[in-house]
Amino acid sequence: MAGVNAELAVVGGRLVTPTGVRPGTVLVAGGRITGITDVAPDGVRVLDAAGRYVLPGLIDSHVHFRTPGLEHKEDWEHGSRAAVAGGVTTVMDMPNTVPPTLRPEAVVAKARQISGRSLVDFAFHIGTDPLRPEALAGLDPAIARSAKVFMAGHHTAPTVISDPRTLDAVFAAAASSGTLLVLHAEDQRLHDLLDAWRGGPPGDYRDYERWRPRSSPISAVVHVLELVRRHGTKAHILHLSSAEEADLVAAAAADGLPVTFELTAHHLSFTDADTARGGARTRLAPAIRGPRDQDRLWAALRAGEAATLGSDHAPHTKEEKERPVADAPPGLPGVQELATAVWTGMRRRWPDEDPDTAIRRLVRHLAEGPAELFALAGKGRLAAGADADLVVFDPDRPWMLSASDVAAKCGWSAYEGWTFTGQVRVTVKSGRIAYDRERGTFGDPAGRWLSPLDGETGDTGNG
Repeated sequence: MAGVNAELAVVGGRLVTPTGVRPGTVLVAGGRITGITDVAPDGVRVLDAAGRYVLPGLIDSHVHFRTPGLEHKEDWEHGSRAAVAGGVTTVMDMPNTVPPTLRPEAVVAKARQISGRSLVDFAFHIGTDPLRPEALAGLDPAIARSAKVFMAGHHTAPTVISDPRTLDAVFAAAASSGTLLVLHAEDQRLHDLLDAWRGGPPGDYRDYERWRPRSSPISAVVHVLELVRRHGTKAHILHLSSAEEADLVAAAAADGLPVTFELTAHHLSFTDADTARGGARTRLAPAIRGPRDQDRLWAALRAGEAATLGSDHAPHTKEEKERPVADAPPGLPGVQELATAVWTGMRRRWPDEDPDTAIRRLVRHLAEGPAELFALAGKGRLAAGADADLVVFDPDRPWMLSASDVAAKCGWSAYEGWTFTGQVRVTVKSGRIAYDRERGTFGDPAGRWLSPLDGETGDTGNG
């Protein structure tokens, strides 16, 4: 094939493209996809994907890589290794660090601190300052297109906004600038009321879900929908946990409100029985709920009601998780397990579904959907001109996760002992191998800070 612009050809796989799944070859040069063809050119380095799917690099729009200030739990070296081991090539990091990233200059400083340490590209959700809710009105979208709002608190959420007047001001300011709000939607006032009535937090994990009940996120979601209707603010509700939340947000979206929601692998994978039996490893905020809720969340995924899948990768050390129930922090590592856990669940729940249909759904919610929602130019699709972020995925390989597989700094996983179906074999970032499972190797930390406004280089010029 004369005149072909290619440095790498990914051959033999089934390509998951925006228009469907097809056999073919992906050509890569200069960090971009230069073409999709039926035949590999001569004289080009080849990556053999025979018998496997080739996906666009996945996007996890909900991670806590703990930089700065909490790097005893996780850091960008380990977090980005966990990401590429799970097929994730772009992450969006949360602001609840020490100090929290509440101002543009803090975001720039964070990007500079991460530079040269990340295997994946990255963007940030800026934090919302309860003392300066009006600040979102002047937010530069080159710094962040989205802002995180914690409506309830926990161990690493220092900037909770539960006051109704302050929340109203936040929604009004975000609407004026076009900023997307991403929300931890639980009702802190309800938590405080129940804790006072019960004499404090739970003392046993068998009581944990009852102490942080479904009424809390349901109440918060109703409040969010009222504010969205009042101001026209775009809102993305994170980690839905209950059937009622899914019904409410789906109904509001069908009624024309600009609201979307995220599902997490852990709310799809575990139930409250796992928390009662296994304790802190599946202590989450919001809590893991019952089988009926889990069934409704899976139905939301299958129906396309959810906009994104996220890991809420929030590691803590083993020692922190082993504290007494009242003091153990919520959260688990999950960026490495995200795609495989969801794929495993889909294949077990819907075994008769065509695998090509299933893999398109995974890519829709873990690549195309977040790229569209967060305006990540060049990401989330296999197409000429897109970034050369690719994943070679074996859909049928069974394997058991052990602690030795965990790339996160904390060294543990709630999925230890699980037998997964499907495995990431190779992850390509900007045309270079970032992870090779067979060789057990990782690439160089060449990840970039992405600007949603710049589809050419992803470089805002801010360092």
